[in-house]
Amino acid sequence: MSSVVVITGSAGLIGSEAVRHFAALGMDVVGVDNDMRGYFFGADGSTKWNLQRMVKEVGDRYTHHSIDIRDRDGLDKLFTELGSNIGLVIHAAAQPSHDWAAREPFTDFDVNAVGTINMLEATRRHAIEAPFIFTSTNKVYGDTPNSLPLVEQETRWELPENHQWFGGIDETMSIDSSMHSVFGASKVAADIMVQEYGRYFGMPTAVFRGGTLTGPGHSAAELHGFLAYVMRCVMEQRTYRIFGYKGKMVRDAIHSHDLITAFEAFHQAPRVAEVYNMGGGRFSNCSHIEAFKIASEITGLEARTEYVEENRAGDHQWWISGTGRFEAHYPSWKLTYDVPAILREIYEANHEMWKA
Repeated sequence: MSSVVVITGSAGLIGSEAVRHFAALGMDVVGVDNDMRGYFFGADGSTKWNLQRMVKEVGDRYTHHSIDIRDRDGLDKLFTELGSNIGLVIHAAAQPSHDWAAREPFTDFDVNAVGTINMLEATRRHAIEAPFIFTSTNKVYGDTPNSLPLVEQETRWELPENHQWFGGIDETMSIDSSMHSVFGASKVAADIMVQEYGRYFGMPTAVFRGGTLTGPGHSAAELHGFLAYVMRCVMEQRTYRIFGYKGKMVRDAIHSHDLITAFEAFHQAPRVAEVYNMGGGRFSNCSHIEAFKIASEITGLEARTEYVEENRAGDHQWWISGTGRFEAHYPSWKLTYDVPAILREIYEANHEMWKA
């Protein structure tokens, strides 16, 4: 089996978790990351701290390349050098924010859509048999989830128990006729292209449409990183701005470790042009109000919040992922972290760094 895994966004939340995981399995990891998060979100968003920590932990099994995924020639040169040694490609680099995308639509599209086809084409040319895993997003469904018959409860919005998607939204939801946000649309383009390279060229590709991806490796900033930013705000006594829906919008949260074990399952038994909704499902989800309550219980500190009446354009009022398709294909995979466990780990990992 080819022994090299190429990971883009390798200093980010998902990328760094993947680096540690596959290095521990004995693979050599080649990371591609130029800290665009620092450009997108400023000092809060920079991944430099995470890269330094990871390099110390992983050692010689990791090689870093500060290549921009928009640099077609740079990627092609790297893939030419690695060639048939590549046994897996995990493409986790992205511009991940709704709000930021509207500021610089060209940059957003060039990173998310063009960067993805650059990666696909480099893989097709030099390592066509390597499984290609793409971290997509539930935002490819646009605001269609907001048309669900939601019921207001004390701390959250909720679906009636007899609704087909009470257990989680599956991959049959349409991605058409909805507002996606500029970010959502660029991810749709990438998502479809990953599927297309699978179908058209017969490549083993998988699209994982993530709910809230989270964990202690998150560089938490206001525009991206929900649970980590909730915990950071409570610990540093910052004011968290809640945008609309009475703070009762629901998110399912999947710990980066649980996502990477799903990637490993796909790597071991790859399929062609697969699409999976991937999140915490009914096992791990919360509203904003519920997240603050848990964070306060863990820290012993009161949450400071400010309510903004207007919700973010295209934002989901309720999202719980239906992971049944993935579980049917990979029945040994299981979620291990729920929201309280995730928030506690974020607290413990950052209690020296984030202090009031």
